[in-house]
Amino acid sequence: MERLSRVVGPAATNVHVLADPASREAIAIDTATPSLGWLADELAARDWTLKLIASTHGHWDHIGDNAAVAAHTGADIAVHPLDRARLEHPEQVFAPFDIPPSVPAVELAEGGLIRFGSIRLRVLHTPGHTEGSVCLLAEDDGLLFSGDTLFAAGWGRVDLPGGDAAAMVESISRLAGLDDRLAILPGHGAATTIGHERAWMELVRDGKRLFA
Repeated sequence: MERLSRVVGPAATNVHVLADPASREAIAIDTATPSLGWLADELAARDWTLKLIASTHGHWDHIGDNAAVAAHTGADIAVHPLDRARLEHPEQVFAPFDIPPSVPAVELAEGGLIRFGSIRLRVLHTPGHTEGSVCLLAEDDGLLFSGDTLFAAGWGRVDLPGGDAAAMVESISRLAGLDDRLAILPGHGAATTIGHERAWMELVRDGKRLFA
């Protein structure tokens, strides 16, 4: 797998692009505004064809360029069914610009597998930040694209639309069962590993609550 990342927009969202070097098919994760120009340039420079836009959840700072990127590339948009309405009818709360609606064509359901060439991403439904938040697990490459579920030294907010503290506890507890060596590539901030975050994740799991 080949991988590119860029931090974009007022919320400093991490946008990821994964590509299979043989087929030159690519997947974009969380196409925040403004990512279209960068994506278009990188795809053209590498002769990659974008096949899928995967949204880890439906908040404005992760979906702002979904419609524009889909129109430019012809790629399908994917999201968990519980966050579908957030893409079709974006909430403008806190957004500093208009967020165009986008129409998902693919469901990121629990246990589903995204496959393009050598790319394999397993869908883990991890609600808490929103009802339909997901993480995308690339087991062969030792990577977890965690969206706003899991960050370095913390978890995604549960006081925004769709947030649920109890659900977040369950999601963090589930992720605590993953291998220590797994690299975490979150929706915001620096990369980390399960092993580096394990101590506090186990506190959440064992205490069955989020701590201050």
